[in-house]
Amino acid sequence: MEQNTRRQPRYPFIASAELLEESSGSRMSSRISDLSLGGCYVDTINPLPDGTVVHLKIFTATHSFEAPATVVYSHTHLGMGVKFGEVKPVYEEVLRLWLPQADEQANAAHR
Repeated sequence: MEQNTRRQPRYPFIASAELLEESSGSRMSSRISDLSLGGCYVDTINPLPDGTVVHLKIFTATHSFEAPATVVYSHTHLGMGVKFGEVKPVYEEVLRLWLPQADEQANAAHR
């Protein structure tokens, strides 16, 4: 069983994503299904190995986010959890804008 080492809560949040694998330069289009200030879960049939360094971009209709990230765990044929590296202040603002919306979506789903 995997150990939960998250520092911030994750919230359901659906958005398009693009990952650029730093070492090979290969690109992967995907989507995320949850989000926190420190990372997210990327839905993909072909997850990258743990420890892979990527550059992650996340897009919604109104905003975008990007940051370096590292794969911290993967589930074969399902997806992978990534931890953000250093997030620039402008993108941290985007995360903080999205997270209240994610919190509202999660609360609405439980009503």
